[in-house]
Amino acid sequence: MRGLLEESFRAAVAAADPLHILAPHLPAPPRGRTFVAAAGKAAASMALAVEKSYRGDLEGIAITRYGHGLATRKIRVVEAGHPVPDEAGEAAAREILEKTKQLQTDDLLLALLSGGGSSLLSLPAPDIPMEELKAVTRELLRSGAAIQEMNTVRKHLSAIHGGRLAAACKAPVVALIISDVTGDDPTHIASGPCAPDPTTYADALEILARYRVTPPRAVKLRLEKGADETPKPGDPVFARVENKVIATAHRSLEAAAAVFRAKGVEPVIFGDTVTGEACEVAKVFASVVYEMRRYGKPWKPPVALISGGECTVTIRGEAGRGGRCCEFLLSLGIETGGVWAIAADTDGIDGSEDNAGAVLSPDSMKRGHDAMALLAKHDSYGFFSALGALVTTGPTRTNVNDYRAILVT
Repeated sequence: MRGLLEESFRAAVAAADPLHILAPHLPAPPRGRTFVAAAGKAAASMALAVEKSYRGDLEGIAITRYGHGLATRKIRVVEAGHPVPDEAGEAAAREILEKTKQLQTDDLLLALLSGGGSSLLSLPAPDIPMEELKAVTRELLRSGAAIQEMNTVRKHLSAIHGGRLAAACKAPVVALIISDVTGDDPTHIASGPCAPDPTTYADALEILARYRVTPPRAVKLRLEKGADETPKPGDPVFARVENKVIATAHRSLEAAAAVFRAKGVEPVIFGDTVTGEACEVAKVFASVVYEMRRYGKPWKPPVALISGGECTVTIRGEAGRGGRCCEFLLSLGIETGGVWAIAADTDGIDGSEDNAGAVLSPDSMKRGHDAMALLAKHDSYGFFSALGALVTTGPTRTNVNDYRAILVT
């Protein structure tokens, strides 16, 4: 059963592998130059895929997370900080913006965007020190805010997000996007550097207030001043911009479903928009498992309950080890007493450690110790590590958010 669960996860990841899927979406070369601006956890693999298949000359910069780089020939790969931005990403983002401003109408800006780009392509607005951007990012990460809410704030502290990269470009823009957010709206993916931004400074202030995040001085002043808004839907600048989503979480869920179907297990896809606190989402799925075990409804086993999306973990006090996928599994184990299940992040990293996620088994709760205490401390990694139940892939160099599957037999 563990092998089947892990096979389904590999299928989900493969469905979003840029080296397999990107080439058919490449535009025709322009009469002038092509500059590639890539940012996100998939940036290096997207850049390599372009180098392998693009018919014209090109140059560019790809910013990805530390340890997620690849060897390329024409597109320079820069590794930088994630999920908290750093100076390496700032310098590379500044260079991308300057190169973009130099493009002319016969040229092409080819943007390759994926999850993680919000922190990796991080160029603060001129009045925002990097240290303050780091500070507000850390607090938002601990607050339980959804990624769309976090990105609303970051767009309004940035010189490059929220459509500002496209607005700085005289050339046509083609953005190829691997989605890691529910709904697959380009404005939310990597904070939408090439997409119109419907949110406002007032929205950003409201989000900080709702999650009780006290902004540093320069951040507070910029948001309250509210000058120089991001370009909005309908802005003429976007007449020369194409945002194209080439991989989504739902397509990956369908690829995983095919694995289960081939093994005689009925797959039920709950969708790629499952959000909320990881431990609370697990309780909802536990109630479905209970209903199926006791009454054989609404689906008669064997069934695989498949879902995607991005849960959250709100940290109160000191952060433990682990991430939202392992926290989901530990809560699911406590509620069900144990069941076959996998939860893993398609980028290969779940939270603070080096694992993608873990596998829960029917006897995990009997073999493991201190489950309730470890869940309270957000140390789900410690629980599954002790059982040898971690799923470790290393960087997958793609990202279509979390993958979860529960086998009810």
